[in-house]
Amino acid sequence: MTKILIKSLFSFLALVMFYQTSNAAEVNVYSYRQPYLIEPMLDKFTADTGIEVNVLFSGKGLVDKMEQEGANSPADVLLTVDIGRLSDAVNNGVSQSINSDVINQNIPAEFRDPNGHWIGLTSRARVVYASADRVSQDSITYEELADPKWAGKICIRSGQNAYNIALIASMIAHHGEVETIKWLKGIKANLARTPSGNDRGQVKAIFAGECDISVGNTYYMAKMRTNEKEPEQKEWAASVNIIMPNAANRGTHVNLSGAVLAKNAPNKANGIALMEWLTGDVAQEMYAETNHEYPLKAGISISDMVASFGNLNPDGLGLITIANNRELASEIVDLVNFDE
Repeated sequence: MTKILIKSLFSFLALVMFYQTSNAAEVNVYSYRQPYLIEPMLDKFTADTGIEVNVLFSGKGLVDKMEQEGANSPADVLLTVDIGRLSDAVNNGVSQSINSDVINQNIPAEFRDPNGHWIGLTSRARVVYASADRVSQDSITYEELADPKWAGKICIRSGQNAYNIALIASMIAHHGEVETIKWLKGIKANLARTPSGNDRGQVKAIFAGECDISVGNTYYMAKMRTNEKEPEQKEWAASVNIIMPNAANRGTHVNLSGAVLAKNAPNKANGIALMEWLTGDVAQEMYAETNHEYPLKAGISISDMVASFGNLNPDGLGLITIANNRELASEIVDLVNFDE
């Protein structure tokens, strides 16, 4: 954490220096994504293009920061973790449209904003983590998480977490508001503990016997299984299997990481160059092999680790629909007092 804070401080100072000097070979990035996930790619981008990347990392507040900075914002590109943040950037007026033949060729239309204000870079599946010792079934649905048979056996992070909000938003699209409220109440009744922690924390809880199942993103599991710096996480991950929910019917919920070209980008050309590079073969392969995410560019293979999780049958629900249901999803979380 200290290293991340130091990195963020230096990155912020680099952005502040933008106001004092102008370097034609630089691009300023605001990133919701964690440093370890994107720094290798940004370093490679600099090596390939000669364009230096200054980064400000933060888990929250970057869209608001850009809005407050207005025309004085140094940000050229915003990197996000989900469709919600992409949508927020557009709705808060901090994005601008981009029309790039390179991006259009690399990223399918369903993963791009129809008006060009955001692009997807990778997708990730929101799957079920299940105890290898205590859960024998190899198929499940999101709807089943509300079944009383799971009473006292589910752990989960906050319902207001962006990943869970997107999942709840998808349930609204499929089942309507009333049924989604019933469903979320059912999950709450099945919780083994108050929602807390991150996706990795849920795996640790399953390992510790606090619960039997949870939901989380695929790439967290892959990162844990290959974590040489914290080998205890490999032990946690080994105790858990991944089940792709709704694989036999409507498909598993997926979300996006993505990018936005900032409305007031001072280095617009370099911002576009970075976004184009992130959609190309080198970056998409790195996303797949290093981060264990699902690449969006056709012809790029998923990692062997992700392949071992099973075939992904993605829910065909439109991302715009999910984004439009986020506010209601958040209200439902509060309505049922999910996090209390």
